[in-house]
Amino acid sequence: MAVREDVRFPSGEADCGAWLYRPEGGGPAPLVILGHGLGAVREMRLDAYAERFAAAGYAALVFTYRYFGDSGGEPRQLLSIKRQLEDWRAALRFGRTLDGIRPDAIALWGSSFAGGHVLEIGASEPGIAAVVSQCPFTDGLASMRATDPKVAARLTVLALRDDLASLAGRRPVRVPAAGAPGSTALMTAADALPGVEALSAGHAIDHTVSARIGTRIGPYRPGRALRRPHPPTLLCVCEQDTVAPAAAAIKHAERGRDVELRRYPIGHFEIYWGDAFERAVADQLDFLGRHLSA
Repeated sequence: MAVREDVRFPSGEADCGAWLYRPEGGGPAPLVILGHGLGAVREMRLDAYAERFAAAGYAALVFTYRYFGDSGGEPRQLLSIKRQLEDWRAALRFGRTLDGIRPDAIALWGSSFAGGHVLEIGASEPGIAAVVSQCPFTDGLASMRATDPKVAARLTVLALRDDLASLAGRRPVRVPAAGAPGSTALMTAADALPGVEALSAGHAIDHTVSARIGTRIGPYRPGRALRRPHPPTLLCVCEQDTVAPAAAAIKHAERGRDVELRRYPIGHFEIYWGDAFERAVADQLDFLGRHLSA
């Protein structure tokens, strides 16, 4: 049985809380670094993936971004693309210093919003052996087009208020990460709020985020990183995804180099559970086995 250890690593002015899973047996092991999506923390079922990877012989480092969960940083619930990318780089530096880890066999695994982050980090950081991007956010413009215009307008107003609050040194103006259709939240598809609540079951998690992210999502198009030199990459795309449009992810994958595409006839949140989870993990383990072997 894999051993899980609570660890922390520095990032910027604060630190990130994390779990480190080590597989049974001796000898250096490949490492998979896992991060989650929009305002999410590692308690939202990332342990299920890490346990499978550890059982297959991989070490796994599962972290929560600064400003969320048990990680450090102020103000709380600050959702910054730039700082989350910094956290990925900090996790990579930390992973390379761990005893019993093969520094030549490190993979990045990201889900949802982090599915975009790992594409960007994979194309900008040397020495990464493989990337797994699940139900990936690849194109902010595509996501904005899928948003209710009235909701988008209200989010823009709150984002501007949040920017002004930041300039004045006040606390962030927050919005829910997920809400019912038509409500003022970042994700308002019919399956968004039930999906987030299901992933959070048994944990007290703050699901609000700083509203300023509402004007940062549109310009963020990490799928374009696949056109640059990057490690072997697996995209696990949910064809009925209402949060991270599948068509955009598929288009970026088809234009990329050294990209494997797996398509599942499910929605964004279904991949975390049941048969869809089993199929996705099997595909991911097959991919990692081919690219993190000795």
